[in-house]
Amino acid sequence: MRVAMLSVHSSPLARLGSKEAGGMNVYVRELARELGQRGILVDIFTRSQERDAPTIVPLSRGVRLINLHAGPAAPYDKYQLLTYLPEFVSRVRCFADGEDVSYDLIHSHYWLSGKVALALRRVWQAPVVHMFHTLGAMKNRVARSAEEVETIHRIAIERRLLHEVDAVVAATPLDRAQMVWHYGADPGRIRVIPCGVDLQRFQPGDRNAARTALGIADDAIMVVCVGRMEPLKGMDALIRATARLIDHHPEWRDRLQVVLVGGEDETQTAQWNSEQRRLDHLRQLLGVRSQVRFVGTQPQERLPHYYVAADVVAAPSHYESFGLAALEALACGAVVVASNVGGLALTIEDRRSGLLFPPDNDAALAAHIERILTDEDLAARLRSAAAQRAAEYSWPTITRRIIALYEDVKTANAAFWSARRLVRVS
Repeated sequence: MRVAMLSVHSSPLARLGSKEAGGMNVYVRELARELGQRGILVDIFTRSQERDAPTIVPLSRGVRLINLHAGPAAPYDKYQLLTYLPEFVSRVRCFADGEDVSYDLIHSHYWLSGKVALALRRVWQAPVVHMFHTLGAMKNRVARSAEEVETIHRIAIERRLLHEVDAVVAATPLDRAQMVWHYGADPGRIRVIPCGVDLQRFQPGDRNAARTALGIADDAIMVVCVGRMEPLKGMDALIRATARLIDHHPEWRDRLQVVLVGGEDETQTAQWNSEQRRLDHLRQLLGVRSQVRFVGTQPQERLPHYYVAADVVAAPSHYESFGLAALEALACGAVVVASNVGGLALTIEDRRSGLLFPPDNDAALAAHIERILTDEDLAARLRSAAAQRAAEYSWPTITRRIIALYEDVKTANAAFWSARRLVRVS
C-alpha cells in the first residue's frame, strides 16, 4: 500500500513549540514511521517554507518528506494559504506524475490539508481519511479575544470535510461527539483512534540525572508546562497559580521554578509573539518573573529530561482535542495536573494517573500543585499509575488500528468504483 499523507501548513520536521508546530507534527511523523516499519510506503507532502529545502527528504524506511513550493518560501498565515492551495494541488500531481507513482489512499491532517485531499481524490480516485487535530467550532467556544476566533471559511471547510471524506479519525469519543454536535457529522463515518506515544523515548528515568542535564538544582521545586505560546494553552493560569503558591508558601520563593517550554527563550525577546509578551507582562505584574522562565522550544530528544525532572507537569489548556504533551509526560512517570477539557479529561484518570481541575481556574490549579508538593505518598501513587496509563497508547498499538481503518476504507472505495464501472458498461 502507498499512502499520500498531507500536512500542508506545517512540516513534521518543524521546530516543535513554534507558532504552527505541535502535537500534530509529532503525530504525522511518528505514524508515518510506524507505517513504514510495516511495509506501507508513505509520502508526506508539505509546503516548503525555505527556498533551499530539498524536494525529497528520506525520513525512515519507506517514508519520504516531500517539500513543495506554493506561495512564499517562508512561514505564512494559515488563512492566506487558502490562496495557494490550488498551486499546492498542482505541485502534488506533478510530483506523482514525475515519479510515476499512484496512491492507494490519502491521509490528510488539519482542515487546510483536507481541502487539498478532496481535490486530489477527484483526480486519483483514492479514498480520503482525515484527522482534524483541532476543530474551529471548539476553538471559537473558548476564544477570549477577536484574534483567537476562527473564520467562517474554516468552519465551512470542516463541515464539508465531515460530510465528504471517506473516514474521519477522532482522537477521543468526545472529539467525535463534538463533530456530530457542531457539524451534524455522521458518527458512523468517524473512527475513534487515540494518538500514540513513543515509549522508547518517553519513559521514567533518573530524576537527579535529568536535573543535572538541565542545570536544575536538586532541591528546586520544578513545575513544567510544554506547549505553543498561544492563549488557548492557558499558561496565564499557571502564572497566576505561581503567585498564589508563593503567597501560601513564602519559603518556596527561592526554590520554585516554573519552566515554560515553547516559543522563544529569554534571550530572544525580539522574536516573542503577542502571547509571550502578554505572559511576560503578567509574570512581572504578579512579581514572579524570577520564578517563571521561558526556555524556548526544545527538541523531542530533550523533552524527557523536563518531564522526568519535574515535580509537576501542568497542562492548563482551555481546549485540547487530545493533549500529546500530557501523554508524553505520563509516559515519563510525571505527575500531571491538567484542565478538565477535551482529550485531557479522558487520557488522564482523575486522582489515579493525574489530577484534573476546571479550566482557567488558577486557584484550583495552585491547590492541586500544592497538594502534590506536600503529599509524597500521593505523588508516588500518581507517578506509578501515570506510566501504566501511557503504556496503553504505544505507537505499534495505535498504528495497527490505523492500518485496519485504511484497509476498510480501501475496500469500500474499490467496491464503489467497481460498481460505477458496471453502471457505465450497462
